[in-house]
Amino acid sequence: MPQLPWAHIDTVLLDMDGTLLDLHFDNFFWLKYLPQCYADKNALSLAEAQAYLTPLLASYTGQLNWYCVEFWSKKLDLPIKQMKQDTAHLIALRANSDQFLTRLQAAGKHCVLVTNAHRDSLEIKLEKVHLAPLLDVIVSSHDYGYPKEDQRFWSTLSDKVDFAPQRSLFIDDSLPVLRSAQRYGIGHLRAVLQPDSLGSDKDCAEFVPSTDLLDLVSNL
Repeated sequence: MPQLPWAHIDTVLLDMDGTLLDLHFDNFFWLKYLPQCYADKNALSLAEAQAYLTPLLASYTGQLNWYCVEFWSKKLDLPIKQMKQDTAHLIALRANSDQFLTRLQAAGKHCVLVTNAHRDSLEIKLEKVHLAPLLDVIVSSHDYGYPKEDQRFWSTLSDKVDFAPQRSLFIDDSLPVLRSAQRYGIGHLRAVLQPDSLGSDKDCAEFVPSTDLLDLVSNL
């Protein structure tokens, strides 16, 4: 894996779910826990609930509503925030992500969390993992009204946060999001190879894959 040119990187833009946090929580919540709760509420079998929910969820992929706690609470008539709190024991850091942030902080890099997570989800997760002290800025795409897949997110971020795109590193586990950042002109990009610790490796396509975040700062 090629080393990053840290002398030319001032700002590190970081995704949360699947990058700093293990995606296992979200995969469990959306693929198992939510369908079971929906089935229980509506007197359906789990298979029937999954058959209904899978295409419904997929139809909102890449849109802000896909990530919106309030939207899904109304759409499914389920207390999504409470359900996330009920399963919060599964929220966990990806390996070495806190050490990675500590190294960046010590080196004087500007660390900005940029997540599509709704503020309700963000609040629950940051209470669990205590990453906030290691971050300079925390941004939810819901603050701006556009998901990271949308170029308007990056334009708004540039207006709100002081950073030079070409002198920034962005790490994410989503190929559509990475491609959006690339189109905007983010200079350095890394894709997360295994966002879910219990899942298989992802196809990182044209992006350099990252396994252990600490490897990225080996030359810092």
